[in-house]
Amino acid sequence: MPRKKPFSVKQKKKQLQDKRERKRGLQDGLRSSSNSRSGSRERREEQTDTSDGESVTHHIRRLNQQPSQGPGLRGYDPNRYRLHFERDSREEVERRKRAAREQVLQPVSAEVLELDIREVYQPGSVLDFPRRPPWSYEMSKEQLMSQEERSFQEYLGKIHGAYTSEKLSYFEHNLETWRQLWRVLEMSDIVLLITDIRHPVVNFPPALYEYVTGELGLALVLVLNKVDLAPPALVVAWKHYFHQHYPQLHIVLFTSFPRDPRTPQDPSSVLKKSRRRGRGWTRALGPEQLLRACEAITVGKVDLSSWREKIARDVAGATWGNGSGEEEEEEDGPAVLVEQQTDSAMEPTGPTRERYKDGVVTIGCVGFPNVGKSSLINGLVGRKVVSVSRTPGHTRYFQTYFLTPSVKLCDCPGLIFPSLLPRQLQVLAGIYPIAQIQEPYTAVGYLASRIPVQALLHLRHPEAEDPSAEHPWCAWDICEAWAEKRGYKTAKAARNDVYRAANSLLRLAVDGRLSLCFHPPGYNEQKGTWESHPETTELVVLQGRVGPAGDEEEEEEEELSSSCEEEGEEDRDADEEGEGDEDTPTSAPGSSLATRNPYALLGEDEC
Repeated sequence: MPRKKPFSVKQKKKQLQDKRERKRGLQDGLRSSSNSRSGSRERREEQTDTSDGESVTHHIRRLNQQPSQGPGLRGYDPNRYRLHFERDSREEVERRKRAAREQVLQPVSAEVLELDIREVYQPGSVLDFPRRPPWSYEMSKEQLMSQEERSFQEYLGKIHGAYTSEKLSYFEHNLETWRQLWRVLEMSDIVLLITDIRHPVVNFPPALYEYVTGELGLALVLVLNKVDLAPPALVVAWKHYFHQHYPQLHIVLFTSFPRDPRTPQDPSSVLKKSRRRGRGWTRALGPEQLLRACEAITVGKVDLSSWREKIARDVAGATWGNGSGEEEEEEDGPAVLVEQQTDSAMEPTGPTRERYKDGVVTIGCVGFPNVGKSSLINGLVGRKVVSVSRTPGHTRYFQTYFLTPSVKLCDCPGLIFPSLLPRQLQVLAGIYPIAQIQEPYTAVGYLASRIPVQALLHLRHPEAEDPSAEHPWCAWDICEAWAEKRGYKTAKAARNDVYRAANSLLRLAVDGRLSLCFHPPGYNEQKGTWESHPETTELVVLQGRVGPAGDEEEEEEEELSSSCEEEGEEDRDADEEGEGDEDTPTSAPGSSLATRNPYALLGEDEC
C-alpha cells in the first residue's frame, strides 16, 4: 500500500476555500488580492449580477457580498443592489500603511475644520449625478434599460476623464441603486434631503438641489439630523449657512434620540455604551418642525390634520408612558402599513404625474448612507418600523410607509454622490463599510489630528517607559496603544491587533462617541455671536424640554467589554436586529397595496 503524502493545514484550508467558491458558482481559484483581515474578498461576478460601469472603470470593488443560492422570489438577486466603489491599488494601500507608521501627527488649526461646499463639489463641474434619460411609453423594458446603461456609461466616462482616481472620493458605480433614486424622485411630492449635522456639506450635493428645485419643480426640505451630536451654536450656524446659499430650502432640525444639553458631557463617557429604555422613538425632536414645513409647502392642498393629531398622541403617550421597554412599545403601537417594491424601480412612471394624488402627500427620504434616513422614519412613526444598521448599504431598495391616511413616507437607499472629499473623511462619516476597509490607519490619523484622541481615551504611547514623558504619535501608535488598552490580540502570535483596534476607533467616531464636527466658513471668527444667538438659546430650551425626564428616558451606561464590544456584531453586513428585514418583500410588486391607499380598507376609528 503506497504511503500517504503529508497534507498540511494550509492545503486543507485552501481546499475548503475552493470548495466554497465552486458552491457559489464562481470559477476556481479566482480571488482578489485584498489584504484585509476583515474576511471580505472580492470575487468574480456572477452572470446574473448587473455590473454596470465596468467598461469605464475596470477596478471596481463590490462590497456587502451575499451568498448566492440561485434565483429567489421573482428572480430576486441578493447582490443586485450591493455597493460598487472604485478599488484602491495594492501599491496605494501599501503606501498609506507606510505613512501611517512613519508620519508624525500634528494637530490642525480650527480653521482647517471649516468646510466649504464649493471645495467639495465644485458646482458647475462634471461632478453631477446620473439623470434618467428621456423615455416614452412606446419603449420596451429592454430598450429602456439599454438606454439607461449607455447614459450611465457616458456619465462615468465624463467624471473619470476629468479627474484622477486620487482626487475623486468614493461614489456609487452601481446603476441599480441610482434607479432607486430615480423612482423615489418621480413618485415624491416633497423631497427630504437628510444630512448629518457633524458634516452637512458632505451629504449635500448641490446638483441634486438644482435638479429637484429646478427641473422637477419640487419642494426640497433639508433635514439636519443628529443635532444631539453637535453644539447648539454650531447647529444654528449651519442652518444659517444653508439658508444663505440655498434660499429655496426648507430647513428642519431633527434627532431621533435627543439629549439634554444642560447635562455636562464627561470625556470618559467615550468608553461607555448607553442603553435607552422606554418610549425612545416617541421623543424624537423635529416631527413638529417637519409638519409645519410640509403645511407651508402644500398650502392646504392636502389635509394634514391626522398627522398633527398623531404627533399630539405621541407626545401624550411619551408623557404618561411608564418606560416598560421597547418591546412593549412596539407591540402596542398602531399598525403601519408597508409597501415594499423591488423591480418596480425600473418600470416607467409618468414624469408629469398628478401631485398629491387621492389627497395623499408622498414624502421621499433621500441622502447618503448612515445619515439616519431609516431612523428618521422610525422617529416620525413613533416606534421601530424600519430596520436600521450602521453598515452602509443596509437599505437596498426603496420602501413606502403610510404614516397617516394622507401622509406616505418613502425610504430610499443611501447613495454616494461624486465629490472631491478626502476618502478618510468618508470613512469617518460612515459612508464606507468599516468592516471592509483595506487600510483603516490613515482614517485614524485623520481623526487624531483633528480631535485629541490620545487624551480622550487616556492612551499611553507604546514606546514610552515614562508615562509623563511626551512622545510623537503616529496613526499606527494610536492603534497599537488602543489595542493594548482594550486587550485586542492576534490569535496565533498574541501581538497587539492593530487592525481590530483601528476599526474600533473608527466605529467610535461614526457613533459620535469620538465626535468630529466640521464648521461652516467663518465660524471661528463669529463663534461668540453664534453662541449668544437667540435661536441657540431656543434650541437648548427645546432639547431640554424633550430631554431626560424621570424613568422614561433613564439611560443605563455599561462599560464596553474588552473582548468583543463592536466586532462581534458590527463586522456583519447588517445588525442582527434588522438582518433580513428588507430582503423579504411582504407584498409583491404590482399588488393592490402599490396602487391605492391601504387605509381605505380600514374604518376611521382604526386609523
